[in-house]
Amino acid sequence: MSRRLPPLNALKAFEAAARHLSFTKAADELHVTQAAISHQVKSLEEFLGMQLFRRMNRSLLLTDEGQILLPGVGEAFDLIAQTTDRLHRFEHGGQLVVGTMDSLAAPWLVPKLGRFRKLHPDIDVRISTSDHIVDYLREGVDMGLRYGRGNWPGMEVDYLMAEEVFPVCSPSLLGNGPPLNTPDDLKHYPLLHDDMRIDWRMWLMAAGATEVDADRGPGFQHSYLVYQTAVAGGGVALARSVLVADELADGRLIKPFDLALPANYAYYVVTPKPNINKPKVRAFREWVLDQAGAEREKDPGELSPDLLKYYDEATGRRGWPGFPES
Repeated sequence: MSRRLPPLNALKAFEAAARHLSFTKAADELHVTQAAISHQVKSLEEFLGMQLFRRMNRSLLLTDEGQILLPGVGEAFDLIAQTTDRLHRFEHGGQLVVGTMDSLAAPWLVPKLGRFRKLHPDIDVRISTSDHIVDYLREGVDMGLRYGRGNWPGMEVDYLMAEEVFPVCSPSLLGNGPPLNTPDDLKHYPLLHDDMRIDWRMWLMAAGATEVDADRGPGFQHSYLVYQTAVAGGGVALARSVLVADELADGRLIKPFDLALPANYAYYVVTPKPNINKPKVRAFREWVLDQAGAEREKDPGELSPDLLKYYDEATGRRGWPGFPES
């Protein structure tokens, strides 16, 4: 059903003039001339077929028809203003859904969110974790942090940070057991694994360790469980630098060896192109890139061709470590 509505500019001119009972004050409010207000009011009266004002020598009065029209027009403009304000708050604040992986959310992103909240108290960040590749627009995810090679069609992609891979353990583990003077000494301890056990083989090969069974030790589906077990003294984990930075900084974990291998994948901020100019998306995107500044300054380099060849032959896929793209 179509609506037969008066011209919007004419209604604006009438409403302002009716509130002030003055064409001059209405013109000042709307930043137009008095003649423009008079013309718009006259066009509205012609549209409605009735007189809305009584024009006196020094004053302006509403007719009965004008008094009936004013409250409805005022309420309509108030509703439009409230709806526009709500839309503005939705774009600049409200809920922001960020998709990422458990392994990155728990140790790296979530501990930093309080800083973002202080800067943007009107934005409520909701972290959505998933192991599958998310259809952002269909699933209502505004943006995300992904791990891979940086090639996601239909997305605006920003490099976030790279990482290195190296063994870590609790100081208490070494205090209660044999020392780790050489990589071969790892044979005395359980090796902690995530789903990709080939990664221990890669590090041991690069370290020249020949006496260690790379498959020995318990496995976990999620990386953060591996690191929690390492902190508890349950063995030696092959850690990703981004995910254990806090534990290394506060001494809950230590690096028994200097050798660190660069990961062939990296972390990226990904944003569906239709969302890129939303203020709340832009605010989080800029903030998270700033948070990763220290990690971005460290370039872990590249793997040697021999190690890459070994990895490709052993796994039938390209890239090190063997963590799947997300």
